[in-house]
Amino acid sequence: MSQVALLITLFALHLGGWAVITVEDLPDQVVVGQPVTLTFAVRQHGHTLISGLNARVEAKSGGQTVRAAAAPVTGPGRYAATLTLPNAGAWTITMYSGFGSSNLTLMPVPAVNAGRAAAEPAAADRGKRLFVAKGCLTCHLHDEVPASGVVQVGPDLSGRRFAADYLRRFLADPSIATTRGPGGPGMPNLNLAPREIAALAAFINGERAAQAGE
Repeated sequence: MSQVALLITLFALHLGGWAVITVEDLPDQVVVGQPVTLTFAVRQHGHTLISGLNARVEAKSGGQTVRAAAAPVTGPGRYAATLTLPNAGAWTITMYSGFGSSNLTLMPVPAVNAGRAAAEPAAADRGKRLFVAKGCLTCHLHDEVPASGVVQVGPDLSGRRFAADYLRRFLADPSIATTRGPGGPGMPNLNLAPREIAALAAFINGERAAQAGE
């Protein structure tokens, strides 16, 4: 990031112009030619759900681009967009929130032809994808996730290890923690599914790295 871009970003953050985008039900893969609906929430400062935004989603692979407008769905600050990807390959999907420059680019999602399946990712690898998709990278720095911690209001998670049971309980209900972010509340409850919690815990606790070192 250039110095000018960094200054613009910091100025926008100072004015409160940042939000966290959280994707619900992140797919491990999509099927070519079949519509997939991506639902996501937008929270100003990571907490206040924002309705009435002109959000959209864009997918790119090679020289191809697929775009779709995101429409409001049930519940405040929630939007959904439906994409149909035309070819197999790795697709980079970006959610444009419509709230300032707060966007989220997922890790590449594989598109496969009907009747074929991509290999299921290991728990820690899926956890890394979820760390991005759930918006964790906005508030937390992690040295395995490029461009993480732009708005570092949460602790640096690089190389951190937590008691496994506590980490799973915290991800299920962040209110059990007594610490709060600077000038505001702590992490919101993202209503994570048990499988998502297990994958995020595996990534945060470095289970992939531990297994590689065995």
